[in-house]
Amino acid sequence: MRALLALEDGRTFPCKSFTGAGEASGEIVFNTSMTGYQEVLTDPSYKNQMVTMTYPLVGNYGINHEDIESNRIQVSAFLVREYQKFPSNYRSTSTLAEYLKKIGDGGKGIIGIDQLDTRALTLHIRNAGAMRAFVSTRDIDPLSCVNKARQIPQMKGEDLVKKVTTDRPYLWIKGEPSFSRDNFAPLNKTIWKNSGKRYSVLVLDFGVKYNILRCLENAGCEVLIMPGKTSPGLIKSLQPDGIFLSNGPGDPEPVKYAADTVRELLGFCPIFGICLGLQILWISLGGKTFKLKFGHRGANQPVMNLATKKIEITSQNHGFAIDPDTLNDKNARITHLNLNDSTVEGFTHEDLMVSAVQYHPEASPGPHDAGYFFKDFTQTMEKFNR
Repeated sequence: MRALLALEDGRTFPCKSFTGAGEASGEIVFNTSMTGYQEVLTDPSYKNQMVTMTYPLVGNYGINHEDIESNRIQVSAFLVREYQKFPSNYRSTSTLAEYLKKIGDGGKGIIGIDQLDTRALTLHIRNAGAMRAFVSTRDIDPLSCVNKARQIPQMKGEDLVKKVTTDRPYLWIKGEPSFSRDNFAPLNKTIWKNSGKRYSVLVLDFGVKYNILRCLENAGCEVLIMPGKTSPGLIKSLQPDGIFLSNGPGDPEPVKYAADTVRELLGFCPIFGICLGLQILWISLGGKTFKLKFGHRGANQPVMNLATKKIEITSQNHGFAIDPDTLNDKNARITHLNLNDSTVEGFTHEDLMVSAVQYHPEASPGPHDAGYFFKDFTQTMEKFNR
């Protein structure tokens, strides 16, 4: 089915839909991973974004239940060069097209686009930056579609966490979310069923990926997930061994309530943050963030560990970064740098038992160079509880 992709700067791309009639809008970005399209689709950090895969053949291994990162598709549209309609994988339970049409946001389905010049689109985004876009099978008039792209709200300044955070607490048990009422009567420190045997970790959910929760559980943690707006008083009353600040979508600056909460928790117990969690920690300490031109999205970003001087190949998905010149706290130490553009990829504050990375050590699919962070977090909790 014929379709048209239009960018806010006036550039348009002819394409086709492999999921039928539809249209979508959002900030258009690209991901350079060769695999992992199912993880990309379900990553809450992609909320309100149209994702282009730079690898040309997508859909060849189908879809399975084990590789999801949330309970629904989060992207607003999925753009590829060539859709593979016949998957070949023993774990596959459906095609990519079937999945997009069935598991959308609110059950509406997500439009899938192919026969698109993804190379030209990616080069354009690299030069011009991530921008608003509109794609449709119903309206393929260039001027009309460009105008619709320009009417979409900007990513910067919008709180997207409220669209992806959980609306109620739940436990992560044996690789699955558990909302059983028996777990929450009452919601206090007795919620920890394995206190003293496993590390009690409270996760503030700003759009958490399931594989982060899997990694925490595999590292010996009992994991409780709480809404992003949970009060610091309630968090302290639960007496966790550690607090984890999750990844999430969009601009961290409007998520002021999270930074205010974290500020009151600094020094209470060890805190570990990933991606948006790092940015919120930085803001809670008084720092600021800025929007990257086209962001870091893919499984091949080189990062230097400044302590070991070793290079880690990392998986990343973020459009904002922290500004190292905006924090005067001398006890906050930069630990990791991106070797492509020298942006900050990690920092620590030992006095406050804080550590955070901008990339994804839980990366699924890999690389797994940075998976040691979860063990480091448990070791910090062990020292704290001695």
